[in-house]
Amino acid sequence: MADFLSNEWFESLNESLHQAGPVPFGEAGSTYRVVLEFEDAPSAVPHAMTFTMSSDGASVDAGDHLMADALLRLTYVDAAALSAGTFDSSAAIREGRVKVRGDINKIVPLLSWLQNAHPLSQ
Repeated sequence: MADFLSNEWFESLNESLHQAGPVPFGEAGSTYRVVLEFEDAPSAVPHAMTFTMSSDGASVDAGDHLMADALLRLTYVDAAALSAGTFDSSAAIREGRVKVRGDINKIVPLLSWLQNAHPLSQ
């Protein structure tokens, strides 16, 4: 398994997202961008990543996107645990360990779809 936020990790996640197929959207032509930010990440890894979801599928890139619909801020440790499937996204939000800015309605499809798309979360 690749280290969290390494180039290999991004490649593996994007492959999983590609295999998961289209994101089920009610609105044709919609695109959602959600930035996950971890300010306390080690300097050797990105401090943010952007999930882009559309009816064509989803992808993730290192860095943030200025046109994001929502921003989630969490610690690097919590983000790594979520990625590894050892920490539940619902619990993270419920416990206040994730700070949300922007349109929360854009986050819900990301969390539920990622739970099904990422093999470590199943």
